[in-house]
Amino acid sequence: MPSESWKLTLPCTRAEAEALNGEIAALALMEPPPVLMTHEPDETQPDAWEAHAYFEGKPDDASIALIRALIPSAAKRTPRLERLPDADWVTISQQGLEPVRAGRFYVHASTDTDPVPPGLRAFTIDASLAFGTGNHATTAGCLTLLDRIAARGQRFREIADIGTGTGLLAFAAAHLWPRAHVTATDIDPASIAVAQTNAAINTVKTGRARGAVTLLVASGLDHPTLRARQPYDLIIANILAGPLIELAPAFANAMADGGTLILAGLLDWQRDAVIAAHARVGFRCVETRAAGDWPALRLIKRPQRGWKRPISTSGRTSQPPGDFGTW
Repeated sequence: MPSESWKLTLPCTRAEAEALNGEIAALALMEPPPVLMTHEPDETQPDAWEAHAYFEGKPDDASIALIRALIPSAAKRTPRLERLPDADWVTISQQGLEPVRAGRFYVHASTDTDPVPPGLRAFTIDASLAFGTGNHATTAGCLTLLDRIAARGQRFREIADIGTGTGLLAFAAAHLWPRAHVTATDIDPASIAVAQTNAAINTVKTGRARGAVTLLVASGLDHPTLRARQPYDLIIANILAGPLIELAPAFANAMADGGTLILAGLLDWQRDAVIAAHARVGFRCVETRAAGDWPALRLIKRPQRGWKRPISTSGRTSQPPGDFGTW
């Protein structure tokens, strides 16, 4: 629905631009949250970037101060605030999103008019309150790992996408392994509503049959359907480092011996802690896909030999719904 839209612009460094492409809890608490975009105006000046914050309605001083606080290098610069022509503010913010090609996947916004390259599976994923548009390095890294696993001929029959956000990774998994059960969950009901809409847009079948994506609201792996479908031979979790560490025992309990675990949403400096938490419950990290400061990890569950005391876990995470970055 058309509304009054405003754009706030500040210069930033490349490092700040990469950080702004992550999940920022303070913005998620705003209603409605602004959409942040960054770009490099001049390729000959690789550290001179710009940050744009798109608001529905004119931002107040507190909102402007919050954006400024995210960009330390611009502390003494005056932000440029401009009212945009009447239009859908989400559409405006997405016009700067470049399509992402990751393996055999092509992810683009509905505003993109470029033709899809031949031979690729395209997904239309618009910016929303759910995380995972494909433009962020974590999501693109997961797509690349999934594509590489499929290219090696691995097959999976029980797949879980924990913290599905927009549903994109579950849709990709269902495309690669069409005979699998794909169960996609999120702690936030709003995300599941977004994923359901995206499934319809992208002609992805939903439901409980094989070849379809089952969409559920759940905290971690705490849901009767998730328990009934164990053990999983592939689990994907693109969330945050804190919940990933917290859920390591639940992943181990739910995973078949030799199963594959793909983790993302962590920063590079958090990688060792995430790997160590999963090593303690029987996982071995076999591949890291780095994209700037955002690694995606592929782990394998070691076969269990002999009797071993079951791991005690509720399967839940203490991460609150809608929290994209306080961990």
